[in-house]
Amino acid sequence: MRTTRFAIVLCVLLALAAVVFGFAASEPAIAPIAPPPTASFDPALVQRGAELAAIGNCGVCHTAPGGREFEGGVALPTPFGTIYSTNITPDADTGIGAWSEAAFLRAMRNGVRRDGAYLYPAFPYDHFTLVTDDDDKALYDYLMTRRPVRSMPPDNALPFPLNVRLVMFGWNLLFLRQGPYRADSAHDDTFNRGAYLADGLGHCGACHTPRNVLGAEKVDGKFAGGEAEGWTAYALNASSPAPVPWNADTLFQYLHRGFEQEHGVARGPMADVTGDLRSVPDNDVRAIATYIAAHMPSTGTAQQAAQRPELQTPRGTAVAAASADSQAMRAAGGNGDEGAAIYAATCAGCHEGPRAMPYGGIDLAFSSGVSGPSPTNLINVVLYGLPAAAEARNPIMPGFASALDDNQLVALLRYLRGRFSGKGPWNEIERSVHDARNGDGQRPAGPADSARYNPAVPK
Repeated sequence: MRTTRFAIVLCVLLALAAVVFGFAASEPAIAPIAPPPTASFDPALVQRGAELAAIGNCGVCHTAPGGREFEGGVALPTPFGTIYSTNITPDADTGIGAWSEAAFLRAMRNGVRRDGAYLYPAFPYDHFTLVTDDDDKALYDYLMTRRPVRSMPPDNALPFPLNVRLVMFGWNLLFLRQGPYRADSAHDDTFNRGAYLADGLGHCGACHTPRNVLGAEKVDGKFAGGEAEGWTAYALNASSPAPVPWNADTLFQYLHRGFEQEHGVARGPMADVTGDLRSVPDNDVRAIATYIAAHMPSTGTAQQAAQRPELQTPRGTAVAAASADSQAMRAAGGNGDEGAAIYAATCAGCHEGPRAMPYGGIDLAFSSGVSGPSPTNLINVVLYGLPAAAEARNPIMPGFASALDDNQLVALLRYLRGRFSGKGPWNEIERSVHDARNGDGQRPAGPADSARYNPAVPK
């Protein structure tokens, strides 16, 4: 009898707690508006909004390959399930055409839709909360002048209770620190501008910071490296694996062009980022580079780094060394180093030959893909190549997914790591190769869809 009474009381308390939580967590809907006419928006503000959308990489997440601009429907895989991006065109029924500026600002800063439902942090409002009201208005004006598209994304594929948006109230309590950005008086205007853009609309930490079990960025791990869509997002702090240290100038070149001669080519999701940044004013890109560079190793120069033994092999001689390695193993009674032979036949012609851009590859001793903590990025590039980037004369590379089987690729990876990195071997390369070749939704290595829209041109 006493046990039954306790169970009833417990159920009542839980029910009351659920009611209180629901009441505290609920957000009111904001009244819809009629979509304002395009002519009512200031063209200069629209243009500024286009630049901000490029910094935020909005089109990449909200425009499916081959789809219409900003119609949504892009699948965003997460450890918890798949979330589909929303339609952010000014369509009144399926997009944001009925959203007022106030509704848009609340979504950006608080992660709450116009109808009061919570957004998932796959839309990185934990970064967008730092954006100022003026920049939110410019971005709003830009989006509201796009071509309306009637399109509904697929339903999210999330398990219970994550499919109940109200649980995001608890996530926000734990992890959302609302903005806008406040300048750091210890640094100059360029640094603060870069911090505002990189930590806000640029949401760099969303990929380059590790996450906890609840999917939030680790506060003590800022820019320590992460994962993004089947790619490794390298550390942007003292743990950077770059053989030659980055600085503000080389980061500017990389972000602005998608290529830097001592660091390589932007690939995977980063190729889309640099593709968008080509339409952004140089001073904003330079500010981002200045801010990121401040987190990188402060000691050592490119000249000092170049004294490292693995960077000393003269360009054009590693192919001879590869052949020598293979011949020596055969002379000793073995079958030769298969990885060395594959490198000499497949890679050396571009990475060591006299070929000029776009066919000449960088010296692999400078490659973060070879020296990084994981072989994932190198595997992706070898398998899927580097397609030509729109409006940029950067190195290109064919993919070898059909030419090399898994065993050959593993042999090549082991050879490249040993010959060019000066670091120990990677663990479980076979598993990494299998995952990269068979992973669902594998992103191409380069910006194959970078020409699908131009964020700087009003439409």
